Amino acid sequence: MAKRWLTKRERQKLLLDTIENDPFLNDEELADKFDVSIQTIRLDRMELKIPELRERIKAVAEQNYAKVRSIDIEEIVGEIVDLELDKRGISILETTSKMAFGKTKVIRGDIIFAQANSLAIATIDAKVALTGVANIKYKLPVIVGQTLVAKAEVTRIRGNKKFVFVRTYVKQQEVFRAKFILVSLDDEEKHGIL
Repeated sequence: MAKRWLTKRERQKLLLDTIENDPFLNDEELADKFDVSIQTIRLDRMELKIPELRERIKAVAEQNYAKVRSIDIEEIVGEIVDLELDKRGISILETTSKMAFGKTKVIRGDIIFAQANSLAIATIDAKVALTGVANIKYKLPVIVGQTLVAKAEVTRIRGNKKFVFVRTYVKQQEVFRAKFILVSLDDEEKHGIL
């Protein structure tokens, strides 16, 4: 059975629907999905006035920053693209050579940890949240240019302690994970300790 090619109009309608469902697909992934060149996807995006991936990420992140209570926006490593306080959050970080060891182009562990830690803190619904315990595991090296997607989930709340599990992925493959115990200091502030 021969493969039926989509018309430009059909492809552009599907492109709009696809990006609406998953705004974090890059041009290369979209080109693979539609079996066209990257240039065709870029032209379609321009015609449809769909911004490039970085601009889409920024737009979504700006909506979520208003929700964050426990950390300044400038202190967050990555872009928060999904956030439900005391439940879950997602952060995306485009890696660069400034984040890597010069000789190997491998992203430094402190960068990967900082993304996970700042996402965990941002997920907490409190004025002040501090990392009390972090149990971390680096599973695979990350190379310059790869995109880190960190997903945080608040798994338990016990008093002023909140347990957050963060998994970090590169193309759906887990490269890092961490279990954090965060301490909310809102109660201490109410009692004059802070």
